[in-house]
Amino acid sequence: MSGIKLSSEPSGGLGAAGGPGGATTVRELTRLERIGAHSHIRGLGLDDALEPRRGGSQGMVGQASARRAVGVIYRMIQEGKIGGRAILLAGRPGTGKTAIAMGLAQQLGEDTPFTTMSASEVFSLEMSKTEALTQALRKSIGVRILEETEVMEGEVVEIQIDTAFGKEGGKAKGGMEKTGRLTLCTTDMETVYDLGTKMIDALSKEKVTAGDIITIDKASGKITKLGRSFSRSRDYDAAGSGTRFVQCPEGEIQKRKEVAHNVSLHEIDVINSRQQGFLALFAGDTGEIKPEVREQIDAKVVEWREEGRAKIIPGVLFIDEVHMLDIECFSFLNRALESDMAPVLVVATNRGIAKIRGTEYKSPHGIPLDLLDRMMIVSTEPYAHDDIRTILKVRCEEEDVEMADDALELLARIGAETSLRYAIHMIIAASLAAEKRKSAEVEIEDVKRVYKLFVDVKRSTQYLVEYNKEFMFNELDDADEFEVGGGDGGEGEGQASAKASAMDETPSNGKDDSMSTTP
Repeated sequence: MSGIKLSSEPSGGLGAAGGPGGATTVRELTRLERIGAHSHIRGLGLDDALEPRRGGSQGMVGQASARRAVGVIYRMIQEGKIGGRAILLAGRPGTGKTAIAMGLAQQLGEDTPFTTMSASEVFSLEMSKTEALTQALRKSIGVRILEETEVMEGEVVEIQIDTAFGKEGGKAKGGMEKTGRLTLCTTDMETVYDLGTKMIDALSKEKVTAGDIITIDKASGKITKLGRSFSRSRDYDAAGSGTRFVQCPEGEIQKRKEVAHNVSLHEIDVINSRQQGFLALFAGDTGEIKPEVREQIDAKVVEWREEGRAKIIPGVLFIDEVHMLDIECFSFLNRALESDMAPVLVVATNRGIAKIRGTEYKSPHGIPLDLLDRMMIVSTEPYAHDDIRTILKVRCEEEDVEMADDALELLARIGAETSLRYAIHMIIAASLAAEKRKSAEVEIEDVKRVYKLFVDVKRSTQYLVEYNKEFMFNELDDADEFEVGGGDGGEGEGQASAKASAMDETPSNGKDDSMSTTP
């Protein structure tokens, strides 16, 4: 489920009159946050010994064994000791496979490339399947390019800007000329620099004032504001949450600094294969890239690595619903994992014994046995009742919903009997029902009302079984149960009817047999 979370605070100003002796409260919108199905995930919830913490740490609840296994994978990725490996997250629907993958992404941080895709995307792109997989694999391989540059770093003591009319031959040209002086200091020295028009405009754009700590790249002239000096922390009674205080730099103002640029192999491919260069990444029109271009880039990256100018960062490619890939894609992945610069492949599936797409053969999880043999398989288990209750409590906090304990317990029972996803969907709906009652807290009656309004998969399937012949284009398992009449082919009376005996009984092995699709 996804929604929009609005955070607002009442303003301190006077409100307009809303009635006799009353005033309306003016609310100011302060931020807009997107709430997704896994927006509450902050990491894997593991301690330093890779043991799961209790109580929903970092948004992760339950699945202790799976989290331990993925924690070992995380540690190996972090130390750079793993590459070209495949990990399979296998389990029933709604057991947290995608949540564990998102937790791994959050745990790795922004420096490690993490690419997420669904297997069905391969068939919807305007390129070949292997090209789509190749681009996804190369997006998951980062290159950290290291270079040394000369910078000036210090605290701004004073900025003087003078404006004068330009003159030529004693006559005014009518233009405005800006000149100025910038005084920078460190704990050891202080220097004054003359400023030209471009540097003055750059300082104005960055809103640099006295007391700021800045760095200036001498090659490009780029100005970066690091924060405010601690010596100026008492200049104002209050500072905004975005204000950052840093120490005044030490030593020389001019110094050589090592700068790291993180890019992916796919970005380098696009820049070198399109006339637009880097702009092609924003346009999205990457198209298919020739293998020759990739070979030249790989050779150059290896050369940089040997010279110490670059470092390769193997990332993670996560493919959800991997059973949707066909035999050609599986064969390609089998070969791609043997490459020297292959990322870690994490795939997830909820299938049991299923057909391999593109063939008539069946295999565990719908994955060929030769590829399955290469994978480290991590299984997930159904959540216990207490875990479901804790997850629902975490989601209530994420969606800013106040729920009574007895209502939360009822919702946990519903999640255990139906599905966790259905119970999560009911949270915001029950909150709206409580809001309609002018109540700030969700109670049992709100959950019951929403439970009657929105049916789960089991109740919907039972309804279809009972009233199957009332629907159009219904199909029964036994074709002999149909009595087809003449006419124009419509579904009217006397033209198409099914024997009632086929619908009077539910399957002998329970309702679950009629639910082959995932909720």
